[in-house]
Amino acid sequence: MKFYSGFSLKNESFLFHNYLKNSEYAVCGFSYGAIKAFEIAKEGLACGKRIDTLQLFSPAFFQTKTESFKRLQLLAYKKNQELYLRQFINSCFFPHAIKKVEFSPTSSDALDELLNYEWNLGELENLTKKGVVLEIYLGEEDRIIDVNSAKDFFQQVATVTYIKNANHFLQIN
Repeated sequence: MKFYSGFSLKNESFLFHNYLKNSEYAVCGFSYGAIKAFEIAKEGLACGKRIDTLQLFSPAFFQTKTESFKRLQLLAYKKNQELYLRQFINSCFFPHAIKKVEFSPTSSDALDELLNYEWNLGELENLTKKGVVLEIYLGEEDRIIDVNSAKDFFQQVATVTYIKNANHFLQIN
C-alpha cells in the first residue's frame, strides 16, 4: 500500500488504520494526498501497473468554493504561514481533541494546487472501468472541505463511506 499525506503533513496514515487496505496494490491518500494518490493511480494504470483499490480519505474538494475564498486562503497563508497552518490543523480536528501530527515543509504552490484542483468524473469512471475499486471516506463534521458536494460528486463513481460525527481526519472522539 502506498499512502500520500495531506497538505503540510507526513506520517499521518496511523489516523486511518481502521480503514486502510493493507495491499501492495492499494493507493491511498488523505486530503491533498488524495489528489496525489488519484494522479499516481492514473499514471500507474497507464504504465501497466496493477492497482486494485484507490482509497481517498477526506479528498481535497474545493471546486464548489468561490475564487474569492481561494484567494483569501492563499493570502492568509502567504501573510503568516505558521498561523495559517495552526488554524488549519485546529479546523482539521474540530470538533474533537487535537492529536499530535508531524509536519513537512510546504509551499503556497501546493496550497494553490489543492484549492484549484478539479476532480474529473470521466477520469474517475475510467479507473473503475479498468477494475479499480474507488473508496471515498468523508466525515460529517469536516470543516475543511465541502462534504455534501464531495459526497454527491463521488457517489456517482465510488463507494462513499460517510462517517457520522467525524472530522477531517475521520476521528469521532
